[in-house]
Order: sequence, then C-alpha cells, then structure tokens
Amino acid sequence: MKITEQSSKYDNLEKMSVNEILTNINKEDASIHEAVKKVIPQIELFVEKLIPRMKKGGRLFYLGAGTSGRLGIIDASEIPPTYGIPQGVVIGLIAGGDSAIREAVESAEDDYNASWKELKALNINENDSVVGIAASGTTPYVVGGLEHASKNGLLTAAITCNPDEAVSKVAEIAIVPVVGPEFVTGSTRMKAGTAQKLVLNMITTSLMIKLGRVKGNKMIDMQLTNAKLVERGTKMIAEELNIEPDAAKRLLLIHGSVRKAVDTYNEQLKK
Repeated sequence: MKITEQSSKYDNLEKMSVNEILTNINKEDASIHEAVKKVIPQIELFVEKLIPRMKKGGRLFYLGAGTSGRLGIIDASEIPPTYGIPQGVVIGLIAGGDSAIREAVESAEDDYNASWKELKALNINENDSVVGIAASGTTPYVVGGLEHASKNGLLTAAITCNPDEAVSKVAEIAIVPVVGPEFVTGSTRMKAGTAQKLVLNMITTSLMIKLGRVKGNKMIDMQLTNAKLVERGTKMIAEELNIEPDAAKRLLLIHGSVRKAVDTYNEQLKK
C-alpha cells in the first residue's frame, strides 16, 4: 500500500475535541519540513539543470491533477506579479482543464496521453522543462506527460510523496518528500500537499533569484498591481537610494518598477 494511503496514526477522530483535532494535525504537520529537508539535494540538482535552460528561453511546465494540479497552477500564477516574469514562462496544467481548478472533472486524471497533447499544443521544445506533481506517484495524466517529455529529451522532475512509484521512474529527477500517513487517511491535500507546496516554493524562488529577479533580498521586478505593492516598492527605493518616501514613490510610478527606478536614478547621478 502507498504510504499516503496508509491508515492514519489516529482513530476515532470524530470523538476528539476541536482542540485535540487541531493539536494532532499540528503535530503531524511538524514533520513535513524534515521530509522536505531530506530531498534538498534532488531539488538542487533540478534547479541547477533548470537555470541554464530558462536562460536560453525555456519554459517551466507543471503537470498535476486535483490538489497537485492546483498547487502547480498557484505557483505558476504567482511568478509574473512577484518577479515580473512574463505570463507563459511558468505554466501550470491540470487534468480536466481550467474548469478542474474549482471542481473535480471525472476521470480526467486517468487519460495517459492528455497532458502530452496539451504540451504539444503549446509548442513544447527542447529548452523546456516539465515537473510532474502527484502525491500518489501514479496519476496517468502526470506519468504520461513525464514519459513523453523524457523520451523527447526534455528535463523532467517528479514531486511525489511515495517512493518507487511510476512518476519517479519516468522522470529524470525524483523529488520524494516522504511525509507518512495523513491525519485523515488518504487526505493528501494535507501533509502531502503542504510538502509539494514547499518544494514548488523552493524551486521557483531559487530559480528567480538566480535569474536576477532579486537584489539583496528584494523583489525588484514585482508588478505594481495594488496599493500594497506600490507601498512596498516605495520603501525599497527609499532604502536603496536613501531618499524620502515621496520622492521614491514618484520615481516608482514614473518608471513602473523598482529596478528601473533605481537604475535610472543611479545613471542620472553619474552624469
């Protein structure tokens, strides 16, 4: 039996008090970071191989179904506003299409060839990379996409919480944080989902840093999509250039990004 499908360490959950439920969930969650820590070498290997491909114009695709697919879409959707990367560089695909983001699409994850058809429709090429996300490790939609991608020479990785399953065997790099049975038996939206989210954060954050989208510890290319981000950008510029906030905000609104505002200001000083 898959580890993620094994019976919970806890029983009679319905007889627990709310405090006991919350305390025990938290107790189980405390083990997740250790499981992820053990797979840092595999994450590092993938990111090191990913960086040069992205610098050559490659894209990063996520494949998943259900919770795993939604996690990939969340991560992909957050990259453009956070780091100023254009839409379509990091792409999340979910079994069943966009409608499956909110509602389950029956049997969509069982189509072995669907994800490769979707990737081909997006003109996937040798510079692109594919990450399959599947807590179970056996989702046909994910396995098929990874196998086709690997056979066509693309860089592939699998994120799963069960060792020695199909996704790990067809991917070049297997990232397998083993978090153990879920608090509610088989509910992989919990520990497994959290572990997958942590790994995705690590992949794209380290990638964006190495692609020059962070200076010091600041997101200098973030999109100014709301007042909070304008305020954050203003503070970054004020601190970097040692100027008053009002002047920093004017620079930000004129140039549209922290990077452009700082670079332009420094260039003018040199003249």
